[in-house]
Amino acid sequence: MSFITLDTKPTAQICYNFHEATSQEQLLVVCLNGLGLPQEFWVPAITKFKELRQEAASPAILTYDRFGQGQTVDRDPHDANAPDPTHGHDATVVIKDLRQLIVQIAREKLGVSDVDSLPIVFMANSIGCAVARLYAQEYSGTVAGLLLLDSMVANTDFVSVFPDPDAEDFDPTTLPTGVSVQGLRGTRMGTQKIFHPDVGNKEGFSRRNFRTLLPASDGPALKGPGDKGPFLTVVGHDFDTFAAESAKMGPPEAVTNAYLNPYWHKYNEGLAKITEATRSKGPVFAPHSGHFVQRDNPDFVAHELDELISRILG
Repeated sequence: MSFITLDTKPTAQICYNFHEATSQEQLLVVCLNGLGLPQEFWVPAITKFKELRQEAASPAILTYDRFGQGQTVDRDPHDANAPDPTHGHDATVVIKDLRQLIVQIAREKLGVSDVDSLPIVFMANSIGCAVARLYAQEYSGTVAGLLLLDSMVANTDFVSVFPDPDAEDFDPTTLPTGVSVQGLRGTRMGTQKIFHPDVGNKEGFSRRNFRTLLPASDGPALKGPGDKGPFLTVVGHDFDTFAAESAKMGPPEAVTNAYLNPYWHKYNEGLAKITEATRSKGPVFAPHSGHFVQRDNPDFVAHELDELISRILG
């Protein structure tokens, strides 16, 4: 692991790892973490990816931990005076930091001074997928590809995914098999405490305004290099694996399968439309994977990245 100080935030350091390219292709793959897992969880997928690319050669790969995450122990310096440090900054700040990191890595590691000429490929999980979309919107024409692994559902408060059993118009006779009023109520309460956007995190990365920043899953359409849409692969979790994992935290499997899994899949279907149809793949399901696809099935991730890179390079 290495450390870098952003020129825009000289009082703090970011922990990163840079994998040298084994080809002359000017391309940079950047891994974007979710809130739950730091950069080290990309290592198995990257290792497998390099094995797959032994003959075709591998592009440069960058992983990093955002401020306040993983091995980046420094918090975002701009959060110092935040009224609530668990909501110190939002995604607009995160993508500016990411841009600065890419600018410096491109210059120092790849000898590229014009960062807009360097095609970027994002491999992202969870909230990192939302970051990837916002970056591609803000820095249009620079992102050549996206591998979105179980993107966060950015336009919901999560609680409203589940019917309110205490609402006046609620009809318990419409409940699917295996779903009870008690199960619904408990799921909504647990979701409110853990996943609602008002719930902060130790990283200080607020989710409160994602519904404003990304109100739709199917737009806006993104533009990559050459004024064409980026190559895109949308990956969703395995329904059964995710439901079983969720049950350990509280929500019964029947509730997850009846409401959250279909809702999430519909969101992923929208994501597949943010580029041209001929450049989009998915949504596909990651076998035996819960939300953290890079941890649960790194071989699958490596193969999807290998395919995406091959599509980009032609």
